[in-house]
Amino acid sequence: MKTSMKFLAALALGAFVFGSMSFAFPGEEWKAPESSKATKNPTKADKESLSAGAEVWSKYCKSCHGKLGEGDGSKAAELKTELIDFTQKKFQSQTDGELFYKVTKGKDEMPASKKKNIEDEDVWNLVNFMRTFAKK
Repeated sequence: MKTSMKFLAALALGAFVFGSMSFAFPGEEWKAPESSKATKNPTKADKESLSAGAEVWSKYCKSCHGKLGEGDGSKAAELKTELIDFTQKKFQSQTDGELFYKVTKGKDEMPASKKKNIEDEDVWNLVNFMRTFAKK
């Protein structure tokens, strides 16, 4: 009986420690390579670009990231990946080059733009559109 109690105590302690670690060490932050930070957006954020970016957003991004980029799209709850709020400073403080890199490369459940046959010009339009989510 003592052995089973020790086993249960060890199991409970292990579960507590493991569970605590998942809160102390949440998912690794997605960082673009340093070289992408300096990449300049060649596309002016004019009405045409924003309209094109909105089309790309509606077709490929909105279902997960939500209408306003708050991470509350219709498919968001189905994902394992936690979606960040694009209206927040943490997202908006990234350079256009970093955002371009992330959309182009994709990660985990987010497919790379190349897999969706999205041209680089439209990724730049998308980056411009995502800037409209910034809180004023």
